Amino acid sequence: MDGLLFDPNTYDPQQFDAETRRLLRATIDWFEGQGKNRILDDDLTAQWPADFVEFVKREKLFATFLTPSEFAGGNPNKRWDAARNAALAEILGFYGLTYWYTEQVTILGLGPVWQSENKDAKLRAADDLEAGQVMAFGLSERKHGADVYSTDMVLTPAGEEDRANGILYRATGEKYYIGNGNVASLVSVFGRRDDVAGSGDRDDAYVFFAADSRHDNYRLIGNVVHMQIYVSTFRLENYPVRAEDILHTGVEAFAAALNTVNVGKFNLCSASIGMAEHAFYEAITHAQNRILYGNPVTDFTHVRANFVDAYSRLVAMKLFSRRAVDYFRSASLQHRRYLLFNPMTKAKVTMEGETVIRALHDVIAAKGYEKNTMFREVAQLIGCLPRLEGTVHVNVGLVLKFMPNYMLNPKQYPPIPVRDDPTDDVFFWNQGPTRGAGKVQFADWAPVYEQHTRIPNVAVFYEQAQAFRDLLVTAAPDADQQKDLDFLLNVGHLFSLIVYGQLILEQAALTGLDDDMVDQIFDFQVRDFSAYAVALHGKPTATAAQQEWALSVIRKPVPDTGRFTRIWERVRAYDGAYEMAP
Repeated sequence: MDGLLFDPNTYDPQQFDAETRRLLRATIDWFEGQGKNRILDDDLTAQWPADFVEFVKREKLFATFLTPSEFAGGNPNKRWDAARNAALAEILGFYGLTYWYTEQVTILGLGPVWQSENKDAKLRAADDLEAGQVMAFGLSERKHGADVYSTDMVLTPAGEEDRANGILYRATGEKYYIGNGNVASLVSVFGRRDDVAGSGDRDDAYVFFAADSRHDNYRLIGNVVHMQIYVSTFRLENYPVRAEDILHTGVEAFAAALNTVNVGKFNLCSASIGMAEHAFYEAITHAQNRILYGNPVTDFTHVRANFVDAYSRLVAMKLFSRRAVDYFRSASLQHRRYLLFNPMTKAKVTMEGETVIRALHDVIAAKGYEKNTMFREVAQLIGCLPRLEGTVHVNVGLVLKFMPNYMLNPKQYPPIPVRDDPTDDVFFWNQGPTRGAGKVQFADWAPVYEQHTRIPNVAVFYEQAQAFRDLLVTAAPDADQQKDLDFLLNVGHLFSLIVYGQLILEQAALTGLDDDMVDQIFDFQVRDFSAYAVALHGKPTATAAQQEWALSVIRKPVPDTGRFTRIWERVRAYDGAYEMAP
């Protein structure tokens, strides 16, 4: 095997400190000790993962990984380190979406807390993590979804008797689709004050406050989904809100909601990678040992093509996501490029996860529905990731805001180093304004492509990328097309491929990835670009110039049977490499 995929048998990430490695290994060992049958049975019967939460408590896993060092109480292992958090998310995704989701909504619940100036709330959150508690993020509502401009969670000024007891407001309203809402010791709840709504700037009314699911005035209504994860509906009824519970008010509350999503959505790519990796192991081991018409299934050319495509896409997912960590950890108010790469990890990488599973499922077919396979669980749940924390459409729409500066207006930046250092990512809690995405500039994207044009399919894709730049100069979307989201989303997907390729090439260079693997990755990049170009040609609002452009950029990848065969042999080497014990 080439070692590009996560392997529980040999995993020991040397880039991390000893305690981080111990905790990651302990997490793997805990899951392996549970066994596949137990994990799958719990999924099928929708059992809340109480044993996992108990493991988190015993090992102080979330306390170590999710407590900023400022509130670590002198523990040198506690910090918020996106590199090791990404590694943990991949492991949790590998063993089941449920376990990742329990951590994910804890991360979201902590976002408004760590961004707050309320030190009491931070100390309380740190104590709760140390005690093994999980958190929740009370933003979305049944009527409004995650629309932060609208909320029916209303805070009413307290009466004199309440105020004498330190209560400033009484909160009433429902929240919907709130993970961990059944047990969270701290739920960051977004609401509005009814005493200032409509008085001037509407933003003045917003409030983020901390609630506790164990409080008598917190009423758990039920689970929105039939799954292990508890995606709750809850209602606060005259819930007392004290000064020590208030995390943000006004514009800061609005910003905390968006910036928390920036921190949280990044983890979706790692979950998708882990899930796809486990499914890949099962698929190749099944197909390589399955005989049809006297031949192994993998003797069929279309089967090999599916496996090579799935594998190269999975490796590309890992390359892009790992490099995005470096940009996120190196971010500052002067270096806000993470605002593009972040929605890319959420939208593009998770979409690729679906593509990987679809290709593998087309090979193993009925096997992928069997209840004793991890593949069944992955195939059922992989689509959650592009559709949680804002849909693909929302995130591609966000990506579009960066397109003009990225493609046409580069800026000089120092190189971004590999960021595996054991430091606290304090900028996450000081991201600054939520506006101004269109002003963010990027280093020139072309040089990294030019450095790799020795690789045939990189050279072809670079021609397509240059042609896209020309499109923006000669036939950019006009005023009417900029209001046509269906048209713009297709443009966004074309643009996303160029961004995707940039970070893939950067990470390939940093890791010394061989040219065969890079060439195979850009084989599908060329095909995908051509497919989106055809789709653009067919859009009702496409102009004649845009249609002509679309046809002109359709390319066939450079074929190389030797390269394909070498990649296939690497894929085949994963046969039997990992199988979870029953």
